[in-house]
Amino acid sequence: MFVRCLADTGAMPDSRPAFTPYQRFATAVLTLLQFAVILDFMIMSPLGAMIMPAMPMTAQQFGLVVSAYAFSAGASGILTAGFADRFDRKKLLLFFYSGFLLGTLWCGLATSFHSLLAARIVTGLFGGVIGSIVMAIAADLFEPALRGRVMGLLQGGFAASQVLGLPFGLYLANHWDWHAPFIALAVFGAVGGLLIAWQMKPVDAHLKLQNDRGAFAHLWHTVAVKRHLHAFLITALLTTGGFMIMPFASAFSVHNVGIDLEHLPIVYLVTGISTMFVAPTVGRLTDRFGPLPVFFTGSAITIAMVALYTRLGPSSLTTLIVINVVMFAGIFSRMVPWQAIVAGIPAPAQRGAFTAINAALQQLAGGLAALVSGHIVQVGADGRIEHFPWVGNVLIVTTLASGALLWLLRRNATPALAH
Repeated sequence: MFVRCLADTGAMPDSRPAFTPYQRFATAVLTLLQFAVILDFMIMSPLGAMIMPAMPMTAQQFGLVVSAYAFSAGASGILTAGFADRFDRKKLLLFFYSGFLLGTLWCGLATSFHSLLAARIVTGLFGGVIGSIVMAIAADLFEPALRGRVMGLLQGGFAASQVLGLPFGLYLANHWDWHAPFIALAVFGAVGGLLIAWQMKPVDAHLKLQNDRGAFAHLWHTVAVKRHLHAFLITALLTTGGFMIMPFASAFSVHNVGIDLEHLPIVYLVTGISTMFVAPTVGRLTDRFGPLPVFFTGSAITIAMVALYTRLGPSSLTTLIVINVVMFAGIFSRMVPWQAIVAGIPAPAQRGAFTAINAALQQLAGGLAALVSGHIVQVGADGRIEHFPWVGNVLIVTTLASGALLWLLRRNATPALAH
């Protein structure tokens, strides 16, 4: 299966296949779901300044609320992996998405630390699995020659949530209170759920291929495949580096680079807008030239820009924006082709379990990376972030390691692809 994916996503002729009308609809709906789930996760941090005094809540308690989502999402992915291929993927998506919307609504109605903590745990338990189901559906519905474009559009949901979702959510919070963004997101997200329920066709072809009688046996048979473990390790490495830089990026920009707080949103706005165009473009390049050349090009750009960014001294706003835009272009040029590759690694009968475990590892690796990063960097008396280049070095090493592992995965796929 993996061999066929790599072979089919090699260099493409100019007459590439196009999306059918139903595939365009499915891509739009799945991207809408990605937008809602990512926004729900990202909106918590900027709302902290409003939530903590409103509850009231200590910084440690708020940190627990934020991390509760990631860890419950990771645990949910592992617990549901054994069952992920035993149901119609459309029904499975509707079940978890309904739970996610209820958890989001609960967040909008919470009035105490304990109720908000419980709401975030529930939201993570359901929302953490949605991304893996979306990826499994995308792999089922789209042939390998189209997967780069699909993954690029799905990754663009991340940028859209940053550019469109966060400012609108903060606008609602400022004009009403911090509950408003969660209630609005639950209402908005319900539209996507109704579209799936009414218009999406069943995704159940994999059910005819099932051989495992029990959930544990299915989970074990998925984990025991060597190339699956290889892919899980690459995913963890790709996730680790990025999550080590993200928590301290804003403080580094202000205290080390010298950007005023009022200008900081411009950096994220321009970066997010550029990523909305970069991710789909990378997807088209992946389908045209193959995922491996795009991945290695993106890795080279990432290494160069991370080395420059983490060592940046006092600089202009324009300089920081340019570096940020190019760096994120490199990062997405790794993630999009990797998503296209990883979609074809498991057999269809194991795709749901594989993507659930893969998504769980992303959550857990991200949480661990942020924890480790907090022990590497130090905040000086003037607010400057010390030892930030070491965090960049970790990202560079993980990028090199993931590239080497992908090269080995490619070489071992078939002798014809080794040269």
